[in-house]
Amino acid sequence: MANSRSASPDVAAPFSLLKLLPPLLAVIIGMFMVILDTTVVNNAIPTLVDDFGTTLHHLQWAVTGYTLALSAVIPLAGWLTDKFGSKRVFIATIVMFTLGSALCALATNTEQLVVFRVIQGIGGGMVAPIGMALVFRISPPERRGAVMGMLGIPILLAPALGPVLSGYFVEYVSWHWIFLINLPIGVAAVIVAWRYLPAFERGKPPALDILGMILGPIAFAMLAFGVSEGGTDWGSSRTLTGLIVGGVALLLFIFVELRHRQPLLELRVFKSFAFTQGIILSWILYAALFGSIILFPLMLQQAKGYTPLETGLILLPQALGSMLGMPIGGRLFDRFGARPIVITGTVFISAALLIMSQITLDRPLYVIMLNLFLLGCGMGLSMMTMNTYILNTAPKELVNRVTPLTNSAQQVIVSFAVAGLTGYLSTHSDKVLAAYKGPNPLEAVVGAFGDTFLLTSGFAIAGFVLSLFIRRVKPAAQKSGASDTRAEESMLAGH
Repeated sequence: MANSRSASPDVAAPFSLLKLLPPLLAVIIGMFMVILDTTVVNNAIPTLVDDFGTTLHHLQWAVTGYTLALSAVIPLAGWLTDKFGSKRVFIATIVMFTLGSALCALATNTEQLVVFRVIQGIGGGMVAPIGMALVFRISPPERRGAVMGMLGIPILLAPALGPVLSGYFVEYVSWHWIFLINLPIGVAAVIVAWRYLPAFERGKPPALDILGMILGPIAFAMLAFGVSEGGTDWGSSRTLTGLIVGGVALLLFIFVELRHRQPLLELRVFKSFAFTQGIILSWILYAALFGSIILFPLMLQQAKGYTPLETGLILLPQALGSMLGMPIGGRLFDRFGARPIVITGTVFISAALLIMSQITLDRPLYVIMLNLFLLGCGMGLSMMTMNTYILNTAPKELVNRVTPLTNSAQQVIVSFAVAGLTGYLSTHSDKVLAAYKGPNPLEAVVGAFGDTFLLTSGFAIAGFVLSLFIRRVKPAAQKSGASDTRAEESMLAGH
């Protein structure tokens, strides 16, 4: 284990990417594993529904529970690294994620899979923020942009490989391997991290917001439950219980966070109108994008009859579009600001979803793939641009508290979108099938998917309208001096 002096980013020595490669590789492997896992499950959902003999309405909690767990632990990343050290916590999170993956492979019913996915999420939620903070610290200041840019490898590569690997395992081996594949990757990440990650001096942890830790997950989980049940019946006792309990817990959570000196989530950033406008737009886009992303593999397999592997290959254009749009958006942001880029991105997303809302059983495959590419381009242009815009619009005295808030909130919104849209799809499909009088029931199934895509396109169109009003802002200023590194690092690590 390296000592703290060898970990200092300020040591005067010639820059050598070769020397940074081993610790950088540890972070890349860990991030790749977590991002890969979030993409492989969607393609396997139809198979899991059949294998467990359950419904989409119940199985979607394997996705929703995972994202809620991610949102719950992201704000704790900074406190844990100050308390126990970033290297130890990073390795512990990889171990927990790998253990959760092994348990998921052993699941025999939906309830077990949901619980084990939550364990995965608890570990996976902190891998990216802690890993990015570690890379930030080991990188020379003048080379940070280039070194941090290498973290784009797992961010871009995993979404492209995930659906294809998932399709192969599900079709030719077993769905269990979409989780078992994480075991060798996790072991490799632990070995490399233990051997090569430097051990930094610990900071002084802030006071832990215990009430926030309790109220936040209760609020978001119950609201997600209410939204999920609302897809079936908005007037049912289960829906109302979820919404009322979740709403009360959310109000208490907001009250506690506004009064706490060092809250779990810094809600005072919402005093900036531009920030509030930006994060609401970001939420809308996340709901449209990630709500629709879960629909495509379901439609391709259940309605169009493609195999899991074929589905994975069909989904590739979306990842390729995102790979193309992300660097273009980054290059154009500094020159033109966020507004024209986000407007273009939301137009792409809205157009793709509107076209998909008119899907028919005989729609050519190339049209679907072109729509996926258009959706990916819109995603690449919009998401990174909005994240940068949100950081720039935050009040300067609170900017180092923005990242945990935005990352956690985005995961919560994804969980709401998945729960709500899958609930709507399940109920609406039953109604459409019951009313269908034609010769081929698959026409009714495709029509139900089209109606659900139309609903998601409404989110995207709302995002387009809101994007017309965002304005160009200068980045929030940070205090100069020695605190710069810690402030910027805390934006990555979670506090």
